[in-house]
Amino acid sequence: MKLIIFAGPPTCGKTTVIRQVIRRMLKKGHKPAYLKIDVLYADEDKIISEEFGIPAKKLYSGELCPDHCNVVVMDEAVEWAEKSGSDFLFVETAGLCLRCSPYIENSLGVVVLEATSGMNLPYKIGPMLTLADIAVITKIDLISQAEREVFRYRVIEAAKEITVVESNALYGIGIDPIVKHIERSGEIEQPMFLRGNPPVGTCTICVGKKEIGAKNHFGVLRTMEHDLFYIGE
Repeated sequence: MKLIIFAGPPTCGKTTVIRQVIRRMLKKGHKPAYLKIDVLYADEDKIISEEFGIPAKKLYSGELCPDHCNVVVMDEAVEWAEKSGSDFLFVETAGLCLRCSPYIENSLGVVVLEATSGMNLPYKIGPMLTLADIAVITKIDLISQAEREVFRYRVIEAAKEITVVESNALYGIGIDPIVKHIERSGEIEQPMFLRGNPPVGTCTICVGKKEIGAKNHFGVLRTMEHDLFYIGE
């Protein structure tokens, strides 16, 4: 089983890229499965299942961080894909927390970034970009050549070892290099481990305490004048 995790901000074109990849993978005789992890609503699983006839599922993280959800269900997701007879599992995660990394060791991490989202976006994405293997820059037809070059430079500046692919996914441009990387990726190993360190985020706010002000909480905190500190046992 090969695990490919697609992350990126909302509306960046993740699903469009994945559909183009699946189309090419099927033509090559591969057997992909698809899992969508979102917060409140998603219909991509139905669309992909009907279009390609492959195993597809979705999970709603609800009150749980979608990247957190990604981590705690991934072993079951791989098991489901294996039982369905698939050799590749494509996971599309909402990836809303810019301090979390959704990627797993020995998986292929693909971050999708839209070129129209601003030249400073690569500086704001965090581990979703810096721990990825491939950055797919979408909607390149909507900006100038100069803007494309600046955006690409800043992606590489933020994640120096990353492979950058520019794509107009709507028309299937720039998809073949992604497929080649996917085919060359390694198989997942058990037990699985998260790539990179999770953020420091153990606090009473995470479990629903609503009072305002550091004095009302314990765990990992900060104030206007002081960086992270810990109060509690």
